[in-house]
Amino acid sequence: MQESEKKSGITFSAADDRSPAKVTVIAEIGVNHDGDVVVGRRLIDTAAACGADAVKFQYFHPDRLLSNQAELAGYQAGQAASQRELLARLALPIDVLGGLVKHARSCGLAAVVTPFSPEDPADLMGLGLDAMKTASPDAVNPPLLEACAALGLPMLISTGTCSLDELEPAAALLRGHEAGGALLHCVSSYPTPMDQAQLGGIVAMREAFALPVGYSDHTPGLQTGALAVMAGAVVIEKHLTHDPSAKGPDHAASLGPEAFKQYVSDIREAQCAMGFIVKDVSDIERDVRRVSRQSVCVVRDLPAGHVLTRQDLTVKRPGTGLPATTLSTWVGKRLDIGVKANELLKESDLVDKMPN
Repeated sequence: MQESEKKSGITFSAADDRSPAKVTVIAEIGVNHDGDVVVGRRLIDTAAACGADAVKFQYFHPDRLLSNQAELAGYQAGQAASQRELLARLALPIDVLGGLVKHARSCGLAAVVTPFSPEDPADLMGLGLDAMKTASPDAVNPPLLEACAALGLPMLISTGTCSLDELEPAAALLRGHEAGGALLHCVSSYPTPMDQAQLGGIVAMREAFALPVGYSDHTPGLQTGALAVMAGAVVIEKHLTHDPSAKGPDHAASLGPEAFKQYVSDIREAQCAMGFIVKDVSDIERDVRRVSRQSVCVVRDLPAGHVLTRQDLTVKRPGTGLPATTLSTWVGKRLDIGVKANELLKESDLVDKMPN
């Protein structure tokens, strides 16, 4: 199928109270291409086969990003002699990145890129991207956030390393951003132990900022994305690799193809289970509701003209009579006809009917 025949796009909006949450799954390829465009294309193919909605790459220039004092993070130790050497090996030229974006579109996937320096977004303008994403340390980087916003695309702002009060400026930017976007809960540890996932952060940000919230997942668990959906995440980002044991800074915190496919499947199941953001009676519940609910029932034989007392009444199945919640309503009402023990009370049995 030609690229022009494919329809790709991406939205990050919270569900309203009558619509199911629309969960967008992003396969974070990042730098797991190892600087090899062939590997990058294969990972895009894998993301599509696994049911992802989008892929995400990183775009950076070591000279723009690193000062002379730049250091390797702990999880990058042993990958290279310096961060400059490591990033130089993994950087994609803009034309190569553009080719990968086109390939993603041809596979029906949306394309997202994370830039790292304020000068980077301008380079990305002609690539036809669907969204911009900023890495967690840059949630408090106004020059980069403003440069990304200037492209007029939906924005994802990852929030690892940040406290809630530090995020208000980024949240304000999103609230005023016409193209919309979302904050992503994240724990910036690669990998993140399951007992440190802090999925409650999704709820905390939704309540604090009244914005769509997603989750950038660095845990090894296959069900963490599904759990995040149940916590209210509307977009999930997860690293995808060809081999979790490969040498490179992000492979160890990534899922291989089969695991990623299961991860996406679990998210779709969670989305299905969440359903509408309402609490109502489902059609499939109505038979159980009718049979298993309880109705007002007469305890003993009672003659016509008897004034009902609380001791005359109880509640029993089925739920086809006067609702159990109305039991006290009938105390003090006079019977128009005699009624038998263990029969459901009917309003037609009474002299005094309830007003319409």
